[in-house]
Amino acid sequence: MNAPSVDYANLDFEGFRRLAREPGRSRHERVGFPNSYREGRESAIFDDMLNKLARLQDRGITVLEIGPGCSDLPAMLSTYGAARDHRLLFVDSEEMLALLPDEAHVAKIAGQFPQALAARDDLTGRVDVILAYSVMQYVFAEGNLWAAFDRCLELLADGGELLIGDLPNQSMRKRFFASAAGERQHKAYIGRDEKPDVRFNRLEPGQIDDSVVLSLLMRARASGFHAWVLPQPAGLPMGNRREDILIRKP
Repeated sequence: MNAPSVDYANLDFEGFRRLAREPGRSRHERVGFPNSYREGRESAIFDDMLNKLARLQDRGITVLEIGPGCSDLPAMLSTYGAARDHRLLFVDSEEMLALLPDEAHVAKIAGQFPQALAARDDLTGRVDVILAYSVMQYVFAEGNLWAAFDRCLELLADGGELLIGDLPNQSMRKRFFASAAGERQHKAYIGRDEKPDVRFNRLEPGQIDDSVVLSLLMRARASGFHAWVLPQPAGLPMGNRREDILIRKP
């Protein structure tokens, strides 16, 4: 029997916990993606992470991944880190962490971020790299974005880097689908000569847009951090409507 379809648009922390427990799910479905979006793409995603997070090349650093899930990406990060004596911290639900192998250089911390690290004062100002890939949109929808973001900034060591990756931007999505290229892609995807429904200047609760992205940059910069919005390579699954935020502590 096939597993029931996933409502990808309305996932939250509890929803991911359920996916981790459901039999018959692929590793991509468990982390919130149809197989077609991620199959054969994760090496390119990991290469992009490495290109943006320069500190990952250093030896003996502490790396925190928020919501690693159970796809091949945390396995790639673990293998890469083991070769460089990294200390890895994975924060996710107990159910999701159980799907990852136990390794000497990896500490699994069960719980929802930032609550899971509320008592970890020993990590404040001592984490060299923080990675949150395709995660912050769910934190935003649950109303905890600023607490999570502020905690990330608190955790960063001097010279540390934070990558908020694969961040869906509704404004960016609209700009793309309002373009000729977006219209062509939409028609090819649905198999009909029908334009995408694109409407500007309306309230869309629960959606990240330009105002949220730019507010994150402004908050980081006002707090003494460098911050940039970076594009995704064209070959990534949703590079035409998602972008990354890189923050560095001087």
